[in-house]
Amino acid sequence: MKKIIILVCLLAFAVTLHSQILISLLLGDKLNSDKIEFGIEAGLNWAKISSLETNKYQGNWNLGFYFNLKMNQSWYINTGVLVKSTLGVDKLSDNDLNKLNSTIYYNNDGARINGNYNQKMNYFLVPVLAKYKFRNNFYAELGPQFGLMYRSWMQFHSELNGSEAIIKEFNKEKLNKIDAGGVVGFGYRLFNGTGWSIGVKYYYGFIAVYKDIAGSNNSSFFVKVNIPVGVGDKKK
Repeated sequence: MKKIIILVCLLAFAVTLHSQILISLLLGDKLNSDKIEFGIEAGLNWAKISSLETNKYQGNWNLGFYFNLKMNQSWYINTGVLVKSTLGVDKLSDNDLNKLNSTIYYNNDGARINGNYNQKMNYFLVPVLAKYKFRNNFYAELGPQFGLMYRSWMQFHSELNGSEAIIKEFNKEKLNKIDAGGVVGFGYRLFNGTGWSIGVKYYYGFIAVYKDIAGSNNSSFFVKVNIPVGVGDKKK
């Protein structure tokens, strides 16, 4: 019964977040004021997990929304939610797969099937960053980020004789659902400080990804574009 309640809450949370993005796109000008800027954040990230033999970054794309809360002319609080975001690691070795008690795939004749194994995890990511804007429209940001993992799987990808096969082995029960860590980043705001922003940030988690593997922390480089919604209309 407890698991059912948690599942219902998570589903409701996910639906609410997706609905908020759609509503916000329609009502972006209503969410912006002299003290609050709302917009859409999109970009790419390259993630890996420490304490594993592999050190191959896994590339993904992410999407969400952000709020810049103005404290004064230079200081802001940057927050929001990345609704679509994936962390993990690429090209797991046999030692990694054995360490994680994951399946290694063979043909019926016992021959090893060539392919790539990776760990994928879907998160809702919520940063709460102190943001300093310089006079030349560059900015720097620093602060904590919190994550809620709602889906996780080990993925095997193989191509053989022109055919492609993808097998997902879901392993959410082996992972901690909550993640938290620190973010540092910098960027630049285009159009004389009134338009889109481009930036990069680095995240390192302080909580082990796997329940039974100490030091298995998330880390990821993000490249992002922040697109304010309704700001131009508000200024007009």
